[in-house]
Amino acid sequence: MSKWESGMKGQGRIETARLVLRKPIAADAEAIFARYASDAEVTNFLSWRTHQSLADTLQFLAISDAEWDRRPAGPYLIESRTTGALLGSTGLAFETEAVAATGYVLARDAWGRGYATEALTAIVALSRNLGVRRLYALCHPANSASIRVLEKCGFACGERLPESEVFPNLSPGQRLDCLRYTHLTG
Repeated sequence: MSKWESGMKGQGRIETARLVLRKPIAADAEAIFARYASDAEVTNFLSWRTHQSLADTLQFLAISDAEWDRRPAGPYLIESRTTGALLGSTGLAFETEAVAATGYVLARDAWGRGYATEALTAIVALSRNLGVRRLYALCHPANSASIRVLEKCGFACGERLPESEVFPNLSPGQRLDCLRYTHLTG
């Protein structure tokens, strides 16, 4: 029986020194939209479109629920452990039981404080606990801040993928180069 068939699940809440990572719920929609999902500067290098309305955020939450229902984990919100303020999101997107993708997004006022590194370190540990052997993240070559975070968290740039990804907020509909960073967790 596979881990997925056995119902193995990741924690719905993870605490680090300064952060709480938790499964999103429908009541989070307005905060997600206001804090980061509707901010064009924040979403510039992401693989999803900047949210234009609360309906876009509600659609994300529906996708999140579906991921959590059928996989061991999914998206997590990142909150301040001391204030409870929403800082951003991260998570896992499973391709197989052994392979998953990750990434993160932080509200602008949370940039440069080490939150991305702390959250991604927790996601690496979670993926290891769930039996993921290859965790990867895709990154636009010009996103130097994310490249530094990935490298601090033990990811290595495996390859440059020419014209392989759509970054809809940079160049809608056009495939651009991206870097694949891989972390061997097993």
